[in-house]
Amino acid sequence: MNLKQLANPRILDQPVYIPGKPVEKVAEQFDIAEHEIVKLASNENPWGASPKALEKAMGALKQVHLYPDGSGTFLLESLASKFSLSTNNFILGNGSNEIIELIGHVFINETDEIIFGEHAFAVYKLVTLLMGAQPVAVKMPNLKHDLNIIREAITPKTKIVFLPSPNNPTGTANTKEELSSFIDVMPDHVIVCLDEAYSEYLEDPLDLRPFIKSGKKVMGLRTFSKIHGLAGLRIGYGYGSKEMISLLQKARQPFNANSVAQAAAIAALEDEEWVLQCRRRNENGLKQLEQGLSELGLEYVPSYANFILVNVGNGRKIFEALQQKGIITRPMPYELGNYLRISIGTEIENEKAMAALKEVLPKLDLK
Repeated sequence: MNLKQLANPRILDQPVYIPGKPVEKVAEQFDIAEHEIVKLASNENPWGASPKALEKAMGALKQVHLYPDGSGTFLLESLASKFSLSTNNFILGNGSNEIIELIGHVFINETDEIIFGEHAFAVYKLVTLLMGAQPVAVKMPNLKHDLNIIREAITPKTKIVFLPSPNNPTGTANTKEELSSFIDVMPDHVIVCLDEAYSEYLEDPLDLRPFIKSGKKVMGLRTFSKIHGLAGLRIGYGYGSKEMISLLQKARQPFNANSVAQAAAIAALEDEEWVLQCRRRNENGLKQLEQGLSELGLEYVPSYANFILVNVGNGRKIFEALQQKGIITRPMPYELGNYLRISIGTEIENEKAMAALKEVLPKLDLK
């Protein structure tokens, strides 16, 4: 008997998330100095983390021989203070990805249907399949979540709706009014998980707290990987009712949030000026890319996040051509094969990306 015969049958068909190549490997493959590589593939903050967060992280390194605070006491207190909620309304995760998986462990059964947009974050489908449930990928006209279509897709078997706003990889977002009305009419057997990974890039995102306090079955998912610039530390959090969080805590692994990440995250939360500065820089960078793409005659999806989805005709070919010039972007799956996702970089990085794109476009047969 081989290992596959011993494995859970559904794991054999489980898709695997494929990340991009490390900068070092791209540099080595194309004989480019590492410092010349421009990585615009993973929606990272090109200006990095708050200097205050970095200082706290360095201080925490002196005590890495000790286990982290398994309860995340001080970070939870910081989150509770910032949101004017209780510490029992929050749970920490190894990135917000882990929170999605915890939701799967706690709530998703094989008889459930889980709804998400056909062009939404891949992990929703991966977790659904991992738990043996039925994924329901609804249409996204104009690459945006149509909440009426989602409502129509809800059945007695629906357990969870994953709703990201802004959405990765399209960059589209729903209005506060749309989201609020949607949550108001949800059946009692449906949990709404609002993925707010990019919410800090919005000037005025939806406030979930009134829904949480009124007893709605809602869960907010946030991360320190994006605007806070702590992607390498893998720290995120979820928030919802005390009952919701207490159930998720039962599935959380001990010490899942490391001590360096917790220290940096506390300082990142406190440095609101850095967040505001990064949001403004991102807005300028987004305008810079929009102008550059327009000058190249390329259509793009208006974005509310720190990346932009652009129709280049053949995303894979353009991705490969740009990579040879040291510009790393993100090609899309088959369903969006004509598109390329480009993260917002610094002004110089954006200039290099547009210059390289201008150079490679005329040389390729994009059929």
